[in-house]
Amino acid sequence: MSIHDIRVLDSDDELIQAGNVFRTAMIGFAPLDTAQRDLIGKLAEPGRTLGAFVDGSLVATADSAAGTLTLPGGARVGHAAVTHVGVLPSHTRRGVATALLGHQLRDIAARGEVVASLRASEATIYERFGYAVASSSGTVELLTQRAALRPGVGAGGPVRLLDAAEVWDILPRIYTANRPPRPGTIDRPAVWWQGQRLRAEAAPGARYVAVHGAPGAETGFVRYHPVGTDAWFVSGERTVVVDDLFAPTEEAYLGLLRFVLDLDLVDKLVFGMLALDDPLPWLLRDRRAARLTGTRDETWLRVVDVAAALGSRAYTGTGTVTIGVTDPLLEANSRTLAVSAARVESSTTTAQLEVDISAVGAVLLGGTSWHDLALAGLVRVNDTAALAVADELFRVAEAPFSGIYF
Repeated sequence: MSIHDIRVLDSDDELIQAGNVFRTAMIGFAPLDTAQRDLIGKLAEPGRTLGAFVDGSLVATADSAAGTLTLPGGARVGHAAVTHVGVLPSHTRRGVATALLGHQLRDIAARGEVVASLRASEATIYERFGYAVASSSGTVELLTQRAALRPGVGAGGPVRLLDAAEVWDILPRIYTANRPPRPGTIDRPAVWWQGQRLRAEAAPGARYVAVHGAPGAETGFVRYHPVGTDAWFVSGERTVVVDDLFAPTEEAYLGLLRFVLDLDLVDKLVFGMLALDDPLPWLLRDRRAARLTGTRDETWLRVVDVAAALGSRAYTGTGTVTIGVTDPLLEANSRTLAVSAARVESSTTTAQLEVDISAVGAVLLGGTSWHDLALAGLVRVNDTAALAVADELFRVAEAPFSGIYF
């Protein structure tokens, strides 16, 4: 087998074909329906959907959306949100994905984007392409009858429900105007919002959206829906799933939290994605009313320009550590850098810590420690004292978190 062509897909017919290749690869998705086919051009950014062809047939695809990612300290760098990666089951384990994702990384680098990230369907695929888990999220179940807030918890601001007709105009504006400085935050591009709208409108049952703040000056929102409604009025476990809680300020967080806690006829709230350092349990008189039922990897980060990525984030402490990086796919990243709070610069000295590029992605946002990576055999330690220095430099005040899947 030979891969004759990897190229950008630009016609609607090719984009529809690519969408169905991805859905076939994922197994759990039906082919694109008529409405989705008609909107295919709005679900992909022009020039960023790639296809791999074997003997003239499309057998694999991947695309991405341009935006920015927030680093520790608040700086934003160019970011590619990689998604819809799929290879037909008839062509897996033949080097197709390797060729396609390598091609995509070189394209992202040529565009000047500093990092790429994705949400992985499997945990064993992407590390060989230089990706690593950089942030995680938690699922929390809250029993509403026991979820009284402590007396000192603030009230938050006003919250109101939105009509369905205004949701998809207002929410993107709220997000753009109130994007938080938390590490790992990314843009929500138009193609992401369009996908969310299609899923919401195609889903059976009721869905609701509430916003925090005065009209025209909203600062947060929550999207939620009930599950198991066939027996809603006789059930002893009426459950509402919180799909998207965007609350970047304390006022928005408290206002929206109180809103969902005060919903009538609800026995359990399920927050599908919360930051691992979310304060919710501390706000409750009975902290056991909130139960962390699972954590999952969220951001799989790929550093595309290691000097720009390390040079753009903030550091703590007063030490300096030299890091030797190896990147077999993007050779320009294979270099030694001296990192301190004052500067990041090339170094010709022997690296104290040696890593593959994937390890840089793991530590860049502060979501894991150098010590843990060394324990896992992912860091070659030439100077044991350097681990403590590196951990102090890369420490962050907030756990990295994005809050979305794409």
